Amino acid sequence: MYKYFSVSANRLSSPLSPLPQFTVAPLANRYPRTGLRLLLTMGNTTSRPRSRAPLSNIENKKALAREEAKRSTSDTTLQTGATGHASPKTAIKKAEIQKKLPKDFLWGFATASFQIEGSTNVDGRGPSIWDEFSRTPGKTLDGRDGDVATDSYRLWKEDVALLKQYGIKSYRFSLSWSRIIPLGGRNDPVNELGIKFYSDFIDALLAAGITPFLTLYHWDLPQGLHDRYGGWLNKEEIVKDYVRYAKVCFEAFGDRVKHWLTMNEPWCISILGYGRGVFAPGRSSDRNRSAEGDSRTEPWIAGHSVILAHANAVKLYREQFKPTQKGQIGITLNGDWAMPYDNTPENIAAAQHALDFAIGWFADPIYLGHYPAYMKEVLGDRLPTFTPEELKVVKGSGDFYGMNTYTTNLCKAGGSDEFQGNVDYTFKRPDGTELGCQAHCAWLQTYPDGFRALLNYIWKKYKLPIYITENGFAVKDEDSKPLLDALADKDRVEYFDGNTKAVLAAVNEDGVDIRAYFPWSFMDNFEWADGYGTRFGVTYVDYETQKRYPKDSAKFLVRWFQDNVEK
Repeated sequence: MYKYFSVSANRLSSPLSPLPQFTVAPLANRYPRTGLRLLLTMGNTTSRPRSRAPLSNIENKKALAREEAKRSTSDTTLQTGATGHASPKTAIKKAEIQKKLPKDFLWGFATASFQIEGSTNVDGRGPSIWDEFSRTPGKTLDGRDGDVATDSYRLWKEDVALLKQYGIKSYRFSLSWSRIIPLGGRNDPVNELGIKFYSDFIDALLAAGITPFLTLYHWDLPQGLHDRYGGWLNKEEIVKDYVRYAKVCFEAFGDRVKHWLTMNEPWCISILGYGRGVFAPGRSSDRNRSAEGDSRTEPWIAGHSVILAHANAVKLYREQFKPTQKGQIGITLNGDWAMPYDNTPENIAAAQHALDFAIGWFADPIYLGHYPAYMKEVLGDRLPTFTPEELKVVKGSGDFYGMNTYTTNLCKAGGSDEFQGNVDYTFKRPDGTELGCQAHCAWLQTYPDGFRALLNYIWKKYKLPIYITENGFAVKDEDSKPLLDALADKDRVEYFDGNTKAVLAAVNEDGVDIRAYFPWSFMDNFEWADGYGTRFGVTYVDYETQKRYPKDSAKFLVRWFQDNVEK
């Protein structure tokens, strides 16, 4: 998960062992107009965050026990949600919520391989573009890389045990292409140790009663393919290599995996990797960011290649594997709800333009068979076209709509950011009030009515079952808080309280077909260009010890789904 939008300047960005010390130092804003960022540094440990004097084990045990006792008495608050921030004007009333979600509704948590696994040079794994990118000075906010992350390659059994303890029904995770085919190509050898790792992990999930929901690609392209021919910029080569990778995975895991996602957030792959240059491989027209790249053309080329790779993998699965494996396959697209800043015609049009560039860019070809007309108007011949043969493969290449969404944006016409459809985003209403509670990230505020509106928009436009594959909140300054304060993540609880009610209302009152909900994320992790300072997890990770501590949000979500899904 990650977003990078142009925003207004006024938007800001448990086991009982001793706690690390943190100090907070301001960091000059590296990304233009994204608001406040923090750099977290460790006193005498290189690139490690510190906060306060460590408690002794005894003191920490007593403090945790007191806090747990105190918080256990407030279960009612967690079940109903705190109300410390202004509700949207059309707030969902408790009385509206009647019917439960169906018994087969999938719920659980989500992660991605590079964000949690670590062990980047272990058991035959090859390098990925994120290995090199995150190790390059200046590419992550805290200067740290993904070589360890949450150490889940070593600690996966403990992670499965915690997931089982939570009682989730499904777990969304991704495979590392470089761990399975270290060099990435269609003629390169398969790493059997990588296959075994994921096979054992899938078996453990199933033994714990947890349904695997598997993402084939979550941004960690094998470095070998980038070096060989430019990765996603070479349609002819990357499609063939990706389809071979997908085939290896279908053959190895398809007897047990029945829910597949080909790609995670192609908008981020294309815009952040090949337009803004803030994600691997870091290409951009800005020569302060990269020595190579063309932001006017490369994002649209990369996005086109991603669509074709996805569609051809779906074609392969449907023809060769679905008849016997009986699974479902689709793609997950990111995109947030866009609301007009006011009722002027130009701002009403701007909101639709924002949706066209954020969602329609990928959803329209895949589900409707064409790019949005507004994108064609803006980009002209810079937007690639599909051949008739390609379009036959692309159109209808998804059994469901995979939806990643986090917030709502108020949209104004007249912007200059082409990646946003020449639309300006803000959270500030015309009357000066903010849309909702501000997260740690500049681009995220709480607004459950927008979540419900987007669910309705997707359902009515594309007419496919919706799987909510990511949705989450990063509490402001959570990384600099003492452990007990971080575990009491009230703002995240409020976020999920509103959004879970929105899901229930969308299903029961609006008739939207929603099949799954995966809050992001199972645990704090390597948050891409933000490094480790931005925490989205419902489980706190102490990066010094790799100990996991459930937050109040995890407890809230577990109780909510237990109470609101039919047994």
